[in-house]
Amino acid sequence: MDDEELLRYSRQILLPRIGVEGQERLRGAHALIVGAGGLGGPAALYLAGAGVGRITVADPDRVELSNLQRQIHLRTADLGRPKAEAAGAALRALNPGIAVEARCERLAGARLSARVEAADVVLDASDNFATRFDVNRACVASATPLVSGAAIRMEGQVAVFHARRGAGPCYRCLYPEEGGDAETCSESGVFAPLVGVIGSLQAAEALRILLGERPPLLGRLLFVDLAQGRWHSVQVPADPACPVCGAGP
Repeated sequence: MDDEELLRYSRQILLPRIGVEGQERLRGAHALIVGAGGLGGPAALYLAGAGVGRITVADPDRVELSNLQRQIHLRTADLGRPKAEAAGAALRALNPGIAVEARCERLAGARLSARVEAADVVLDASDNFATRFDVNRACVASATPLVSGAAIRMEGQVAVFHARRGAGPCYRCLYPEEGGDAETCSESGVFAPLVGVIGSLQAAEALRILLGERPPLLGRLLFVDLAQGRWHSVQVPADPACPVCGAGP
């Protein structure tokens, strides 16, 4: 690292569990963020600020006025712009020393599998079950760590999965695919600071993974209730019959 990088990351390098060696690990890492909205935005900003060397952000949507209440990486001038493109510009402005790729699409099929396999960690910041199940399957297939987040109203959750076939748990162990569509912010509303809290927690777990540590929420589901000021977590049991990570055929 040059002097500018040492100064930029100095407060982080001072931490005994990171140091120069950890900072170098972050510089050589690649994070894939699926979703550039309320969760993906703050998560991406913290990863970029921390010096993760390569960040890919994927989102098929365009910036709408209703996004600006909570998606603080976006600006009024971004209205109508592809959300992934606007997020990518924000990350480059924050840290021009990292590589940022903006994918203005819903990753699926072979494209999703290839992107997941190329990443060291995947952050699922999407807002629908179909995408979450697709991302989970791709992560299990490639044994890529997955940091999952969700937020609605004043409640959110975060969990980390690092499953392989026959060695769960995975996201599918928690939710059946026939469970229906996820609630949306447009239907139920969302408290603006909540998405920042959940996205920041996702970034924290991802950084722990990239630093080679065991993340605190591995195999655990953390519930955050900002209405009551309550946090609690539960262990996620592996489902032996899970069609994604179970040991069956």
